[in-house]
Amino acid sequence: MAAAASEAHVEQPVPGMTCTTGAARQQRDERPCLRGSLRSRPGHMDDLATIAPAFVDMAHRTVWATMATVDASGRPRSRIVHPCWEWHGGELTGWVATGPTPAKRDHLAGHPHASVTYWAPTHDTCTAECEAAWLVDGDTRCRIWDLFTHAPAPVGYNPATIPLWSDGPYSPSFAVIRLRPWHLRVFPGSMLLAEKGRILAWRA
Repeated sequence: MAAAASEAHVEQPVPGMTCTTGAARQQRDERPCLRGSLRSRPGHMDDLATIAPAFVDMAHRTVWATMATVDASGRPRSRIVHPCWEWHGGELTGWVATGPTPAKRDHLAGHPHASVTYWAPTHDTCTAECEAAWLVDGDTRCRIWDLFTHAPAPVGYNPATIPLWSDGPYSPSFAVIRLRPWHLRVFPGSMLLAEKGRILAWRA
């Protein structure tokens, strides 16, 4: 009975992953399942100086992100945004040029946090969990208008091309959300597709 049980034993794949085992793997020269390499070491956190440049590079290559906020009842709402990130003096700050809609204003007034996630067709993903502040003062709006105007492509663009903002940074339809991350994660798509690279994570 013991011998039969031993012969019947097969390796169990990781849920959601497709792989082969034993001789079939050697014959087909297929990669093994990414049983442990897909994750950072338990409890391991990178320093901000390591992850911030990698996050900004991936975010600015991807350009568009999903930003989620929650209402007074804790119900989430997400929208597509186009942030620009600055990494200066050991601080990472994101800026979102946006319209001052009642939903965004109310959400951030009650819960001043936002989750921002990027995804690219290469399966590169990065996420920033942030403190979020609504800013409408003239100096900030002018500076962020210039930031987007002069940022290199593909993240840079002329905000005046948006009809509601054609009056410039003092348009009542133009406002700014400032993002200050407390948690970052960078997941290169090569981890899934070629088993190369490393997941980066940081928490304040």
